[in-house]
Amino acid sequence: MAEEINQDLEFVVYVVKALVDNPDKVKAERTIDEMGVLISLHVDPADMGQVIGRQGQTAKSIRTLLKVVGAKSNARVNLKIIEPEGSTRPPKPAATAAPAAAEEDATDVVEDLKL
Repeated sequence: MAEEINQDLEFVVYVVKALVDNPDKVKAERTIDEMGVLISLHVDPADMGQVIGRQGQTAKSIRTLLKVVGAKSNARVNLKIIEPEGSTRPPKPAATAAPAAAEEDATDVVEDLKL
């Protein structure tokens, strides 16, 4: 029974260590509360991109598989990836410029149709 309890934690550590360049810096903590099981994952700042993946697809896949592992033991399991100190995120591109340009194009098209 104790082996089943830590199966989710071992699964996350195993998968993440296989993905990253610094497997010795992978640490995971398991906490249980009224919401279920929470696994907090700590990785090297240089490995954050590999764990998260493009548009978060790798992290989403790990979470999906983790829910399957948790379902085997009737537990709700969630994964929280802790952003390491000193990590820098690239700034998000400004989303305001594109809609304004598209709006101007639409106005021009409508005016052209009013012949």
